[in-house]
Amino acid sequence: MLEAHHFTGPSQVMWSIHDDIRAGLKQARDAIGQSDAEGALTALKEAIQAIRDMIYKEEHILYPASLDMLSDQEWIKVKEGEADIGFAWVVPDKGWPEDIIKEKAPEDVPPEPAEVLEEVAGALRLDTGRMTLEQINLMLTHLPVDLTFVDENDRVAYYSEGPERIFPRSPAIIGREVRNCHPPKSVHLVNQILDAFKSGSRDKAEFWIELGGKFIYIRYFAVRDGDGYYRGCLEVSQDLTRIRKLEGQQRLLDWE
Repeated sequence: MLEAHHFTGPSQVMWSIHDDIRAGLKQARDAIGQSDAEGALTALKEAIQAIRDMIYKEEHILYPASLDMLSDQEWIKVKEGEADIGFAWVVPDKGWPEDIIKEKAPEDVPPEPAEVLEEVAGALRLDTGRMTLEQINLMLTHLPVDLTFVDENDRVAYYSEGPERIFPRSPAIIGREVRNCHPPKSVHLVNQILDAFKSGSRDKAEFWIELGGKFIYIRYFAVRDGDGYYRGCLEVSQDLTRIRKLEGQQRLLDWE
């Protein structure tokens, strides 16, 4: 939301410090695991001071600027995306009453293109079949993977809301510059991938990580039209933990 008001400096810096704090906490945990009391204490002291500095920046810079810049309608969007991110240490209240939200919500919704509205009544003609918009949305949200599509202008256009979400997403990222959706330490990788996709030198990039006891496979695909022009980037993330453990064969139906 603040990016739309060209207010990016503090949040980008704070994101970087967040990463430093997480690294400090990990260092402290590792030291405790190795019975290194002095190392754990040093790491914890540095992390605690960084957390205190972060709280100061939030209360004296980030929050005041947000209250000053964001409109009521923008705060409604913030509220709508909070549950997807989750909460730490607090139980949120019910927020604004429904009547206030309805009062502040815009009444005029931009109409969809006429050709799309015509197709919604029946089905959209695809390369290999026809599906309604509802069917397409249901299909995307039932895939056992996380999908995120970034358009040719490097802005997030879509993400799937599947039952097995790996990484949390909020509606606030729609329309956001994709580089601002990644921590500063990994932006250079994002730039490298997008530049390679746009130049045509690469069509795929892949990573795999262990996160919370799960083995996560992350792939990026260049999306091109029939003439070969770059139209965007598709991110596909999948939990392969169970798949990696499969052995032998299962040819019969077994729902146990």
